[in-house]
Amino acid sequence: MEADFVIVGAGSAGCAMADRLSAAGRSVVVIEYGGSDAGPFIQMPGALSYPMNMARYDWGYRTEPEPHLGGRRLACPRGKVIGGSSSINGMVYVRGHARDYDHWAEQGATGWAFADVLPYFKRMECWDDGGHGGDPAWRGTDGPLHVSRGRRDNPLVRAFVEAGRQAGYETTDDYNGEKQEGFGPMEMTVHRGRRWSAANAYLKPALRRETCTLLRGLARRVVIENGRATGVEITRGGRVEVIRARREVVLAASAINSPKLLMLSGVGPAAHLREHGIEVIADRPGVGRNLQDHLELYVQMAARVPVSLYRYWNLLGKAYVGARWLLTRTGPGASNQFESAAFIRSAAGVEYPDIQFHFLPIAVRYDGKAAAEGHGFQAHVGPMRSASRGDVTLRAPDPAAPPRIRFNYMSHPSDWADFRTCIRLTREIFAQEAMAPFVRHEIAPGAGAQSDDALDAFIRDHVESAYHPCGTCRMGRATDPDAVVDPECRVIGVEGLRVADSSVFPRIPNGNLNGPSIMVGEKASDHLLGRAPLPRENARPWVHPDWRTAQR
Repeated sequence: MEADFVIVGAGSAGCAMADRLSAAGRSVVVIEYGGSDAGPFIQMPGALSYPMNMARYDWGYRTEPEPHLGGRRLACPRGKVIGGSSSINGMVYVRGHARDYDHWAEQGATGWAFADVLPYFKRMECWDDGGHGGDPAWRGTDGPLHVSRGRRDNPLVRAFVEAGRQAGYETTDDYNGEKQEGFGPMEMTVHRGRRWSAANAYLKPALRRETCTLLRGLARRVVIENGRATGVEITRGGRVEVIRARREVVLAASAINSPKLLMLSGVGPAAHLREHGIEVIADRPGVGRNLQDHLELYVQMAARVPVSLYRYWNLLGKAYVGARWLLTRTGPGASNQFESAAFIRSAAGVEYPDIQFHFLPIAVRYDGKAAAEGHGFQAHVGPMRSASRGDVTLRAPDPAAPPRIRFNYMSHPSDWADFRTCIRLTREIFAQEAMAPFVRHEIAPGAGAQSDDALDAFIRDHVESAYHPCGTCRMGRATDPDAVVDPECRVIGVEGLRVADSSVFPRIPNGNLNGPSIMVGEKASDHLLGRAPLPRENARPWVHPDWRTAQR
């Protein structure tokens, strides 16, 4: 089998490329190890805690023991299903701050400044603010990716935003528009009560064309002949075969699996490859390095009144939510329940937000375990720009072996100070008058945890990944020895091979990574087609006029 383009990974970026390339008349084969996304656990937004904990849909990766977190091994879920991680994520839609992309360009990713990427964000969006206000001049309305807002009818959701305002912070009608900074409604990739993954948005329309084929198989390595990628070796049905690429091979297999595949193919740090008996085709020391993520804590409160979603946290309640969703696509199951958000700055002198909040009107963990105290609510909070960096390396030359994942979380002293700040600022917000009717007491960290040492102990034991790995095939100048791909996503040192997913991010953007990952797929499609990029848009983002001297 052969095609013009062979894409490894039917995830956020891979689906976008499959659609755009096949729509342009190019033949595309998409290789995906995972299977179908059919069924309520994926398609019902309110069931989001299930698919990321199911071996059927998740690669099941865990980190190596993290030395700064007491040796804990943290979960690192990655989607093993069509749609990739967009089929198992929390469906939160965040573009990131304009300054994030300007920083990319400054680091050598020329052509990826905010003025360059804004047109792609607009091209991919079909935005519906639900009549709640927003920033239409900055948004797209006819793209394949539906972005919506929840009903926001739980009183806790609105109280959180009002508490932020009372604490002296900005409010924003649209953090994906001109003004990210502030408290306001959160957006989600949900359409008519259903998860709107990259599979639903891009891949399924692409597969209706004769030019796009989906193959189930395990990618073993990229076949590179005389310095050029010519295909992908896969295992399918117990047999090893090669899928040939007439034009190019594109890796879109995640920030974990894309560097793994490069290394298995002979592209990566030479000494590491030789350790595993792999012939070195291109010595790129940056492959697998620069691994970044967002960590977060849940600051949980017990509720004074029974207004939280805990009333559905029983067999009868879950049956009601599920039945209502199956019959009408409405009710609590039609939302991811992240309906209010905030982006704030941690200190004066920070130019743009470096702390993110997801507010949830129930006290529950990502693994689906509710707080023992019953009714409650929580803010997921964490710093956006940690200085810590980790790596992905090979455990063995066997393509079926999971890679070694070391995030090196909390390895900088600034990380600890930043998290203590996050906790204290969250407590201040929950202490505002707007929250007073709802707050009974603090569950976690708990009122007794006040000193730096006590907070550090809580952080060490309870901080969790927000599941935003990126950066392991960093984009930069072709002359940069640590860059893996150039600004057109071409792997430096190999012809006919590109990487396009969150692994190419030079630095992690503000917020959740699904939106930026799809944007990379959109923009990379134009590079693959040899098209001129969309015209730049020089829209100026809002920056707090007193950022140099005021924290809020």
